[in-house]
Amino acid sequence: MTIASFKDRRPLVVAILAAGKGKRMKSDLPKVLHPVGGKPMLLHVIALAKELHPDRIIVIIGHGKEKVIEALENTGVEYVFQEKQLGTGHAVMQLETKLKDFDGDLLILSGDVPLLRLETLRQLLQTHGKKGAGATLLTALFPDPTGYGRILRTPSDTLDRIIEHKDCSPDQLSIREINAGIYIFDTQTLFKALKKIDNNNQQGEYYLPDALSYFPDSGKTVALQVMVDPQEIAGVNTQEQLLEINRIFESRNE
Repeated sequence: MTIASFKDRRPLVVAILAAGKGKRMKSDLPKVLHPVGGKPMLLHVIALAKELHPDRIIVIIGHGKEKVIEALENTGVEYVFQEKQLGTGHAVMQLETKLKDFDGDLLILSGDVPLLRLETLRQLLQTHGKKGAGATLLTALFPDPTGYGRILRTPSDTLDRIIEHKDCSPDQLSIREINAGIYIFDTQTLFKALKKIDNNNQQGEYYLPDALSYFPDSGKTVALQVMVDPQEIAGVNTQEQLLEINRIFESRNE
């Protein structure tokens, strides 16, 4: 996808999830501010988002907000505050006031996934536009998908549903396609869907993927885009994972 073709797409806002504490990091520093390649991983995600030339970039902040706001200085991005961290769906709900009149697409990225490549996001946007989808989900094929939600496809290769590992039948456990956690949504349909999800789960949280089931009810398909390199969605939850992400980052730049 060339820069010229971006002019033909719908208006785009990028939201970056960056509110989590990262308890397993065992650090006072907010997780998204831990350094990758010498700078906070959140700044890598912002730099990637800017390469897409969106209309706006909005970071959803929460834990350690003062430090995160300081890190955002001079980036030119906006931010909203998630007072209580009640899940990814709840985080995105915080955008509704800012985007209540926005008629376009909303790309959701994670502030702790700094290895994602521009070409992967271009492919996601291209699939979303070509298929006229209400939502498009990035997926990955894992050799060992143990613990991950599996992607169930319809006969027309759109999303049927995501089924959690613990709920999979023996046949479903053999599915290697998993949810990569990167999404693009028709914004107004998403906000309607978010009003219908609940937090009836062990964590008492509102999960963004739960909103996907409401798109077909609105006459909108959920398209799927399989990423080439699953390593791109490696997240950071522990200091050990941070070391590994830095190793991969450095090997890319050798």
